[in-house]
Amino acid sequence: MQDLLALQEEALILFARLDTPHALEEAKARYLGKSGVLTEKLKALGKLPPEARKTAGAAINQVKTALENALQNRREALAQAQLEEELRATALDVTLPGRTPGRGAAHPITRTLERVQTLFRSMGFEVAEGPEIETDANNFTALNIPEDHPARAMHDTFYLDPGHVLRTHTSPVQIRYLQAHPLPVKIIAPGRVFRCDSDVTHTPMFHQVEGLWVAEEGVSFAALKGLLIEFMRAFFEVNDLQARFRPSFFPFTEPSAEMDIGCVICGGDGCRVCSHTGWLEVLGCGLVHPKVLEPLGIDSERYIGMAFGLGVERLAMIRYGVDDLRTFYENDLRFLRRFR
Repeated sequence: MQDLLALQEEALILFARLDTPHALEEAKARYLGKSGVLTEKLKALGKLPPEARKTAGAAINQVKTALENALQNRREALAQAQLEEELRATALDVTLPGRTPGRGAAHPITRTLERVQTLFRSMGFEVAEGPEIETDANNFTALNIPEDHPARAMHDTFYLDPGHVLRTHTSPVQIRYLQAHPLPVKIIAPGRVFRCDSDVTHTPMFHQVEGLWVAEEGVSFAALKGLLIEFMRAFFEVNDLQARFRPSFFPFTEPSAEMDIGCVICGGDGCRVCSHTGWLEVLGCGLVHPKVLEPLGIDSERYIGMAFGLGVERLAMIRYGVDDLRTFYENDLRFLRRFR
């Protein structure tokens, strides 16, 4: 019994001195583990006479209970000490002035899209919208793009099933609008479009604004050029902005053209943004092909249509001097804070 009391005193002094949970658990194993001192004494009870076994067993269990209670108390004391240390390390000075919540701002693509819409509204255009999941017929066939036409491959289309796609442009909105509204029509169709493409100048999802003006009078290629030049000058706030139109091909317009503007970064002198040409390609345009108008019941001899399509991200890159399209969608706050 004297040995047990000495063992208990030794263990209690050791437990009180230890200051880490790991060291405490090692001490527990020394006394109460599978090969611990008390465990070995319990195993040795079988060698004692029955009367002595009962007394010795009770004494050992009493010491075991005392050690277990001491261990638990020490564990709690160490946990409390750790908590207090953490609280001291993270203490708040309530006398400091409060922090003002961060001020958000519209995303640069949103700002560009709103600016484009505002300018075209000022020119008499209405805004039309349509679904992002389109029929193959509206996305291609109605725009004079037959099944075997190479333009379908050029669009790198996301097909949902043989008859439905994620729209590759917002031109299907024009088809839907012509089907539902009487002439004349003068609209822009802004929205998200989707193509299987991703690099510094392309993303699988991007934004377009396409325009359509169909009327008996006032529509011509000269009017189209004048309209787009005025829009670009207003958008970039450069009154003497230079522009040129290059012949091109689009199945839904004839004649068709690509529009370039003088580089607004270098003023036409040549820089990395314009590949040292002094020109930046900004959109495609043309007069609406009769094969688009006639299936809709529109007399192409009586009505003339003009159409154009521009990439919102392309304009935003030029306006804000961004050289990688993917930067707009990385949600890097260091970049976005520039647009507060």
